[in-house]
Amino acid sequence: MSLRRTWVRAAKLTVGAFNALTNGLTSSMPTGVADKNVDMLIGGQAVIEGVMMRGLTGYSVAVRQPNGDVSIKKDTLVSVTKKYPFLKLPVLRGSVVLIQSLILGIRALNYSASVASEGEDGEPEMSNWAVAGSMSIALVLGVGFFILAPLGLTNLTRHYVMPNMGNLTYNAIDGVLRALFFFAYILSISFMEEIRRVFQYHGAEHKTVYTFEANEELTVENARKKSTLHPRCGTSFLMFVMAISILVFSLVPSTVPFAVKFLARVVLIPLIAGLAYEIIRFSARHLTNPICRVMTRPGMWLQKITTKEPDDSQLEVAITALKEALMFDAIEEKHAAVA
Repeated sequence: MSLRRTWVRAAKLTVGAFNALTNGLTSSMPTGVADKNVDMLIGGQAVIEGVMMRGLTGYSVAVRQPNGDVSIKKDTLVSVTKKYPFLKLPVLRGSVVLIQSLILGIRALNYSASVASEGEDGEPEMSNWAVAGSMSIALVLGVGFFILAPLGLTNLTRHYVMPNMGNLTYNAIDGVLRALFFFAYILSISFMEEIRRVFQYHGAEHKTVYTFEANEELTVENARKKSTLHPRCGTSFLMFVMAISILVFSLVPSTVPFAVKFLARVVLIPLIAGLAYEIIRFSARHLTNPICRVMTRPGMWLQKITTKEPDDSQLEVAITALKEALMFDAIEEKHAAVA
């Protein structure tokens, strides 16, 4: 396997994992008791050569095969909150949704990677070992670029430039550097043709969700007219989530050893996810509120990078994924849910 192919696959999986994370923050929990025609918020995720869509009780992954056919994988969503009701408590439920979404997202990515790389004989050209290797590289990239590097630079800044900086300042600098590293990474990989296709499927996902929310028939013609920028996309709340992380990480004294600060950034992720989930869910249903609209603005700007205009074949895949997912909830079209 060439170095470039490994890098590209790792980049695809990194983007996919980020999509899984943001999808989890803005999707409905499969409670089984919600009014499916009112309380449902469709969640979506771009995968490799396809789209994953999820409703309240089921999900579907549609992937374009090399021969032009569309392969579909779908299943019901089983929530642990049914077995353990206490996990529905505010803040705690956000962590549950995050973990479930990451697991589902990785499964969808794994499936799409194998389907999209099928050869003429129908066998996947990308083995499970290759997928696992690319995921491992993606994990190392994520930890290195978005946790270790910003934290290390912040330590150097305090040591050589601002030795007397306070705890909040320390974490603010770390947060800003983390955001800059993330934006630089996303911008750099956006020039790769393979990543551009992932971003096109991201745009197709948004256009399809817009069509559903407008109570319009799910057709390529209707979806084509919609915007690729969606205010309920998790990227619209990225800056807000980063602000929460700065405050939460400030609970850990900046004077503790580097290893402790690093581990704290990993351990505190569920708390950040829980807090973000509650506020994001509220904001997603009140997008007419001026404050909520301002909160989504930076993410809408970021979506100009992470979404691209899809072609009709990509819209077809996204629509197929949504139609299959909706079958689990028997949504009445005339009462389709809105964000």
